Amino acid sequence: MAILLCGAWALDQPEGRAEQQRWLQALHQALPGEDWVLQAPEDPAQAAAIEIAVVANPPPGSLQGLPRLALIQSLWAGVDRLMQDLTLPSGIPLCRMVDPAMNEAMVQTALWATLALHRGFFQCQQQQRTALWRQPPQLRAAEWQVLVLGQGELGGRVARSLAGLGYAVSGWSRRPRTHEGVQGLHGEDGLSRGLAAADTVINLLPLTDETRGFFDARRLGAFKRGASLINLARGAHVDEQALLAALDAGHVGHAVLDVFRHEPLPAPHPFWSHPQVTVLPHTAAQTDPRSAAEVVASNVRALRSGTTLQHRVERSQGY
Repeated sequence: MAILLCGAWALDQPEGRAEQQRWLQALHQALPGEDWVLQAPEDPAQAAAIEIAVVANPPPGSLQGLPRLALIQSLWAGVDRLMQDLTLPSGIPLCRMVDPAMNEAMVQTALWATLALHRGFFQCQQQQRTALWRQPPQLRAAEWQVLVLGQGELGGRVARSLAGLGYAVSGWSRRPRTHEGVQGLHGEDGLSRGLAAADTVINLLPLTDETRGFFDARRLGAFKRGASLINLARGAHVDEQALLAALDAGHVGHAVLDVFRHEPLPAPHPFWSHPQVTVLPHTAAQTDPRSAAEVVASNVRALRSGTTLQHRVERSQGY
């Protein structure tokens, strides 16, 4: 039996080959002695030997023609691109990546952005350009309302971490969920109440058909005037023109954006130069091959021992 390692790496470029080798080295250490196939096989005998596919948004069709495939393990937390592949084999368990190191990095980014908004540090950065000495007001953390959208493993960690710093934190999800120190909100009514009260809104929702374009003119208009948006999930969650209009009108005070509809963000895009936008180059949290490889190894062992796979995707829900 063999394991296919397949991704969107540009293997005709040195950077793409280096990225693939970085993953392969980590996976070799976590799963010694395995037979690894590094591209979608064309030989039927090799295809028949593949039991597991470890993937990083591979080209559509890469997982066709693998008759013994028993597990698709994603190396990325989001599986929206995988789910858009109409050739993705049905009935095969698909597991997303929940990397402890990446989760910790995402918590750090969310804390940094919230602190910078709460304490007016982005405003100070703007003032520095014109040598303006003006102290922003210093509110207590408990006076700053934070709404975290998405209360899965990652969103729950972010919400609890912010609550641990003394912020007034609410967490919204489709279904009721509770976390210690976090006010639980759910449903459209809970979303409306949360958006109206929050000083900072942090987006950690999965990208599904229901959440695509989630931040449109209507939802941005439901923000408390002057509130800020931190988007660390997917660029497709945001209607970019609606956000720019809300920023220009002063209804949204600031946006910290790590993800975009088109990446890299094109040089002429107005986000680059907008005074109320902080652009991050999709670097809020990157999967760490060392810890992620251990997650892959755990699910490989679970498959072979017949025990429960971790972080299995509910395909009907899209995450």
